[in-house]
Amino acid sequence: MNIAVAQSGGPTCAINASLAGVFTEASRREEIDKIYGSINGIEGIINDKLVELSTIIKTNQDLELLTLTPSTVLGSCRYKLPEAEADPDIYKKITECFKKNDINIFFYIGGNDSMDTVNKLSKYFSENKIDIQVIGIPKTIDNDLMCTDHTPGFGSAAKYVATSVQEIIRDSSVYCVKSVTIVEIMGRDAGWLAASSCVLKANDENAPHLIYLPETPFSIERFLEDVKRMLGEHKAVVIAVSEGLKMIDGEYAAEEFQSGANDSFGHKYLSGIGKCLENIVRQEIGCKVRSIELNVMQRCASHIASKTDIDESFRIGEESVKYALKGISGKMMAFRRISDRPYFSDVVPVDTSQVANQTKLFPKEWINNQGNNVNAQALDYFLPLIQGELNVLMKNGMPVHFKIPNWF
Repeated sequence: MNIAVAQSGGPTCAINASLAGVFTEASRREEIDKIYGSINGIEGIINDKLVELSTIIKTNQDLELLTLTPSTVLGSCRYKLPEAEADPDIYKKITECFKKNDINIFFYIGGNDSMDTVNKLSKYFSENKIDIQVIGIPKTIDNDLMCTDHTPGFGSAAKYVATSVQEIIRDSSVYCVKSVTIVEIMGRDAGWLAASSCVLKANDENAPHLIYLPETPFSIERFLEDVKRMLGEHKAVVIAVSEGLKMIDGEYAAEEFQSGANDSFGHKYLSGIGKCLENIVRQEIGCKVRSIELNVMQRCASHIASKTDIDESFRIGEESVKYALKGISGKMMAFRRISDRPYFSDVVPVDTSQVANQTKLFPKEWINNQGNNVNAQALDYFLPLIQGELNVLMKNGMPVHFKIPNWF
């Protein structure tokens, strides 16, 4: 048989590691002949735009470099697959592409919306008695997928966030004047990434002094009280905030700073909470204040990637092939944590129907009673995921990336 693999959604440090894992395990299997990559996610299947991966991953060095390269080497998409009843022609195109290329198994690496695609395709093939399996491989720095302990890409993003905040702490503490620095961190509906900045406590850092997450309704009045109290205790106050902070009425706290535009899945484009809070602190408190938006750097900072994250991402790609050859379909591969110390996890399949169109929120029991920080349980959860450093291949003082020119 032949197989196909595609990547979807926002880039991460680890999504290519999962692709490399699929390729490595599939290459070992006598049952599998050709391994196709779909260009730009499911759109490549719809448009029959495939490449045989053995023509671009030719050596072990290529494979190693691919594993350590951030972003999506096959390109990505944000395409919402309609229901089969609403647009049967799209499903016919997808089926025709698979049959034309003798593809029996399709692996889709992506986040919540990608698992929706896996669920819909698997259901369509099953109902129409089409012998094609569909397997989801998780990916998102947001760490908000249900049924998995954590997601590939999150550990590296968390490590970058913690490292950046630590460097911000050093920068902000050099002057004798009172100051507030607000760090805006990705997280639309779930605060996992902002919360992960708490790992600095393991290295005896006091900051971030305050952490605000979407899971707790945000109050400007309470925020100002918190900041004033911290300014009484510390010269330089550093605050971590999720971009998706919401008020008690459910509206985004920085609504006035939003563009109002939505992506193809109906999600609002978010940014601006840091600048919003900066202006409020300046007006109401009057101290030196600045905001810093880490922005897209959180996704692809492979120079500080977590070895644990990359190794696990590769492994979940391998395990997806093993499970697929057992005949499963409509499943997402997931991590199940066995222990924290020593850290150990295994890989298990879960139904995509339990993942698609749902969000795993940061546990409220890991947030303090004041709603402005997290507790030791969060620290125990995050620390194992950021462990280990990689030997990044360098050239002229800069990291080398696996690239395929003239594709997009």
